[in-house]
Amino acid sequence: METVTENQQVGTAKKLENMFGHIDFRNPPELCPVRDVMSVASDQWSTLIILWLGYFPVLRFNKLKKYVYGISNKVLSQRLKVLEADGYISRKAYAEVPIRVEYSLTEFGKSYVEKLLELTEWMQTNSPKVLANREKYGLF
Repeated sequence: METVTENQQVGTAKKLENMFGHIDFRNPPELCPVRDVMSVASDQWSTLIILWLGYFPVLRFNKLKKYVYGISNKVLSQRLKVLEADGYISRKAYAEVPIRVEYSLTEFGKSYVEKLLELTEWMQTNSPKVLANREKYGLF
């Protein structure tokens, strides 16, 4: 009889097999969906942008810059363009002087926030372990 933990491990192993089992490592695919999609949506700044837009349904550029502490105007602008192009966020510009631009999550972006929250909750729970391990190895 399998325990719940053993059942979860078997399920994880099957998912990993589906993800990597078909790859010929001598001729790796040029496009890796995991690397391609995750590199955009999981970098430090994009993750924070997406999470803040999950918390506040609509934000303007300067508010986002305030909440995503430490990001430069250039990087924020670049990240917003890429996230919009990939379909995570939408941009709405108003014909006003000065122009007003608002950003919000798309339905696709909202579905990503749900998954991202699971990961961030896990990180918050386990960050003391990571910090203790770093200290043990003299990294911090």
